[in-house]
Amino acid sequence: MKRNAVYAQSGGVTAVINASAAAVIEAVRLNRAMIGALYAARNGIIGALTEDLLDTTPLSAPDVSALRHTPGGVFGSCRYKLPDPVKDDRHYRRLLEVFDAHQVGYFFYNGGNDSMDTALKLARYAQQAGYPLQVIGIPKTVDNDLPVTDCCPGFGSVAKYVAVSIREATLDLAAMASTSTQVFVFEVMGRHAGWIAAAGGLAFGSPPDTPLLILFPEVPFDAERFLARVSDTVARFGYCSVVVSEGVRDAEGTFLADAGTVDAFGHRQLGGAGLQVAQQVRGRLGLKTHWAVADYLQRSARHLASATDLAQAYALGREAVLLALAGQSGVAPVIARLADAPYRWEVASAPLEALANVERHLPADFISADGFGISEAARRYLAPLIVGEAYPPYRDGLPHYVQVQAAPVPRRLAQSFAL
Repeated sequence: MKRNAVYAQSGGVTAVINASAAAVIEAVRLNRAMIGALYAARNGIIGALTEDLLDTTPLSAPDVSALRHTPGGVFGSCRYKLPDPVKDDRHYRRLLEVFDAHQVGYFFYNGGNDSMDTALKLARYAQQAGYPLQVIGIPKTVDNDLPVTDCCPGFGSVAKYVAVSIREATLDLAAMASTSTQVFVFEVMGRHAGWIAAAGGLAFGSPPDTPLLILFPEVPFDAERFLARVSDTVARFGYCSVVVSEGVRDAEGTFLADAGTVDAFGHRQLGGAGLQVAQQVRGRLGLKTHWAVADYLQRSARHLASATDLAQAYALGREAVLLALAGQSGVAPVIARLADAPYRWEVASAPLEALANVERHLPADFISADGFGISEAARRYLAPLIVGEAYPPYRDGLPHYVQVQAAPVPRRLAQSFAL
């Protein structure tokens, strides 16, 4: 008997995560002889635990195709960390109960580091329990900090947004610096890895021949040295732009902007590093300074998505289904780079053990010798990932994004589940 499949999205969404969803739906439909219905868990793993499933079968082909250019997470996402099954297997028993009730034999989990960990734990638990479940991770994260894969779907579009935004903001700054703002500080995401901040370096040339400085999590923040560089840059150009990663820390490892709380995964919640830096520039140097935080704007900007990123997000979603059909479990499709120029890549696969709970930091040789910019090696790596425009269709002057109406799957279990 054909078994059904469940797809779920997890963690922070991206401009192209729905392209992976579209690929999974379309690949399953092309292989109906082997896979039954495809359900989507509402709000990620939470929907699977609470038996809140959506049937993608009624979705029209045009609506599924339109997911390629729709940002956000069309089925909802979540930040919810499953416990160690050795210590507490309640969640895993529940997942298998839900899957068994709906004849589910395939689970596709679309997320980052912690999501790959969840997929790995579930794959192992199902195998030990003797339940026939094939678990495939689908990588995505704007932070680009997953190992093994050359890059992570979602990152290329954020990189493009950051590079374009800081280039445009700096042109604005240059126009007004003689009588107004002289320093602009732009805070971007990146708790422990400076990939997104590094993308800002694509906006201009290499230091010191650029009005742009970058603050990376990988480089301890030295206030005196930084302020001296800002002063020198303003003296030389008349203005200075600064890209700040939210995860910038001092020499003792303390975040400049630790909110004092943690998220559902136990990570320190950050925000305000840009403000901290701007206040130091204003207070110590007396320069008029503006600051901004990209926050959700950087990861939801589908109107400025990278065509390369879109193609890779779709390719990994499609390959996830093919891996499942080939009998694989506990693996994930990944991007393998074949060449920088012209950029060539292919889809490979890797065991979830290699991706789960491992953060890939920006390599030391990707940071310029002075610590405030990117190297040529970084430029060679980053530049191809932002190439190509993939504009969504517009209607009445605004991007036209689809809102799918998937049908709720009737519950079959009498008992509810307390998260």
